[in-house]
Amino acid sequence: MSEPLAPGAVIGILGGGQLGRMLSVAASRLGFRCHIYDPAPEPPAGHVAWAVTTAAWEDAAALERFAASVDVVTYEFENIPAASLDLLEARLPVRPGRRALTVSQDRVTEKDFLSGLGLTVAPYRAVDDAVDLETALAEIGAPAILKTRRLGYDGKGQARIMAADQAGAALAAMGGAPSVLEGFVPFEREVSVIAARGLSGAVVCYDPGENVHEAGILRRTTVPAVLGPGQQAEAALIAGRILNALDYVGVMGVELFVAPQGLVVNEIAPRVHNSGHWTQAGCAVDQFEQHVRAVAGWPLGDGQRHADVVMENLIGDDVARVPALAQEGDVQIHLYGKAEARAGRKMGHLNRIARG
Repeated sequence: MSEPLAPGAVIGILGGGQLGRMLSVAASRLGFRCHIYDPAPEPPAGHVAWAVTTAAWEDAAALERFAASVDVVTYEFENIPAASLDLLEARLPVRPGRRALTVSQDRVTEKDFLSGLGLTVAPYRAVDDAVDLETALAEIGAPAILKTRRLGYDGKGQARIMAADQAGAALAAMGGAPSVLEGFVPFEREVSVIAARGLSGAVVCYDPGENVHEAGILRRTTVPAVLGPGQQAEAALIAGRILNALDYVGVMGVELFVAPQGLVVNEIAPRVHNSGHWTQAGCAVDQFEQHVRAVAGWPLGDGQRHADVVMENLIGDDVARVPALAQEGDVQIHLYGKAEARAGRKMGHLNRIARG
């Protein structure tokens, strides 16, 4: 195992959105500096980071300069081109490693990986054309949901199929992209586990949070989640199996359906996760510091929860509520520094602490 990074070291972060912003803040508390790499001008993370490189993912010279300026590289989102990672990994550690991205960037590869571990997932079939979709619907049935295999998020790149005659419209909505058909899972609720694994192989899991989505976007996460006897431990064990199988280093979000047949793995996210923002108010070491600790080779922090929390995303015009929210007790506000509020855009979040 490599030596832990000392305060003053530089952590490179691929992507400069709100997750990179909060990672940068957490890293600064531990004495680290963060260098953001993002193609977009003035990314939110750039407001709080030590340095920013604005360049395309395909800009090899810019990536070389970036690599020379940092001690370790991590990322805040999954869809980073493989060639960019190849260049960086040849020069310094990238944590989490490439396998986690390879698995999570493609929904079929992800489902194959999870089912290969013996975990329960929704029924699924790869779909490349109308014939594939017809066959998949015959095997899985409707209702079902058609998703692009890559690049979808927050409800984008998805189309529901409630009956077979909706198949053509759903396929057209994919725009010719390779897709996957997933059967609906009847479930009581969706929960997610935020888990971390360090360089030593130690694993720490936070308590599962219960998630509510609106229009495909996470609206709120409530902790503790309503889970039956043994389900919280089972959720943590599932997350641990995934982390260990990937030889993972860092924080991961694992989304689960609580269904009659048990816990069904919906998807994984190899990064800090929206449903883990509650840890900022509910734990001594939040998910962002935990990720920094892991990629820097530090010991992981205690993930024990000291308060019940409801995390709510501020989406679009919700940001206009901030002056009123600021007057409420037990509300912690996090704004992302985005200049324009648009429908469906996450502008910030709040953590509401429940007092007993």
